[in-house]
Amino acid sequence: MRNDAKLLNPNDQNLNNIYMSMIDNTNSLLSVPTGSLAIPQDTCKTALLLSLIIPTYQESENIQSIIKILTQIFDDSIPGEYELIVVDDDSPDDTWKLAQSLMPKYPQLQVMRRQSERGLSSAVIRGWQMARGDILGVIDGDLQHPPHIILRMLEAMKKNADLVVASRHVDGGGVSSWSFMRRFLSRGAQLLGLIILPEILGRVSDPMSGYFMVRRSCVAGTTLNPVGYKILLEVVGRGNVGKIAEVGYVFCERKQGASKVTWKQYVDYIHHLLRLRLSTGRLEKFSQSMGFPIGRFLRFGVVGLSGVFVDMAVLYFLSDPTTLALPLTRSKIIAGEVAIFNNFLWNDAWTFADVSAQQRAWKQRFKRFVKFNLICLAGLVLNVVVLNVVFNLILANRYIANLIAIAVATIWNFWVNLKLSWRVTQVK
Repeated sequence: MRNDAKLLNPNDQNLNNIYMSMIDNTNSLLSVPTGSLAIPQDTCKTALLLSLIIPTYQESENIQSIIKILTQIFDDSIPGEYELIVVDDDSPDDTWKLAQSLMPKYPQLQVMRRQSERGLSSAVIRGWQMARGDILGVIDGDLQHPPHIILRMLEAMKKNADLVVASRHVDGGGVSSWSFMRRFLSRGAQLLGLIILPEILGRVSDPMSGYFMVRRSCVAGTTLNPVGYKILLEVVGRGNVGKIAEVGYVFCERKQGASKVTWKQYVDYIHHLLRLRLSTGRLEKFSQSMGFPIGRFLRFGVVGLSGVFVDMAVLYFLSDPTTLALPLTRSKIIAGEVAIFNNFLWNDAWTFADVSAQQRAWKQRFKRFVKFNLICLAGLVLNVVVLNVVFNLILANRYIANLIAIAVATIWNFWVNLKLSWRVTQVK
């Protein structure tokens, strides 16, 4: 195509510029959506049957192969009715650039390069936000998800399924050569999910699958809030999903590139389960009816529990007769301040993460810390008074008295911090 541009009249510079612009546009990157992770109800663009997202990071060794294979499959089965969208998290190995270079050869291919966000789940949703398909799908870019299974998934969708999951745990499914420990962790994670979210994870045999299709209508208008890699949890938990079908597949080992599975993915998975439990169950409905943020309060309580351990440890080290044996009140003040700092870090990163994400500047974070500290110091005064009253007048056990004092101050700390410390202000 570049050679064709030379056939134009060299004296007609305007025409030549327009033509070159048209060529460049055929190879342009998709813009990256911003704001909430909500799927649009419909699209103003020409609708397609299927939009398949390929989230990538450091997949330059695999990207050409998977695009070639998927294109061959779809050109034979649903020609002109699909699109492939590579969403790359600005890979250092230039995966996005290599995929972009393939666009002239594969007209159904589009590429998005994300530079300010990270994470597989959010990458998939950003791709869905730009997609034109009535069916939205996802497949890994490392060829561990066998591409030929996708035809069976499409057939299930045509039989009125709302969601089709490629599963390792139904007939025809399995894993190729996992170690005992990896199998144990996978099954343990599934069991944990069934305990925490039985009504959601009980609907699919492989809730940790990253290979599935869903109808746009089932997730359109819903704001998703994923953690880590397991976006299927969000789709089943928050989407309006009716009929679910499953197709067995064998999870293959990598032939190229390095695995990205680490312990962090299991931590994110547990975090995600707890978040869904708090935001989709009876507690959330009660919270909405009462106008009280119970889910946020419970997160605040979990953080406070970590502060209890910090507080107790420091109090023991400073006041116990077998250690420094400092006066109880002085020890309590120091222990409380250390716990306050611990709690601020966790609350800023988790309990009020939605607000913190909009106020990331260090100046704003410092203001939050000052407010949090002052409010908690007022709570600490209340804490110290209760501690001394209980210890001196009711129960001469410094640790039980300390627990009672902490409990009395917790509600004060949460409510006032909710109203004063974490508020959306001065956002550009």
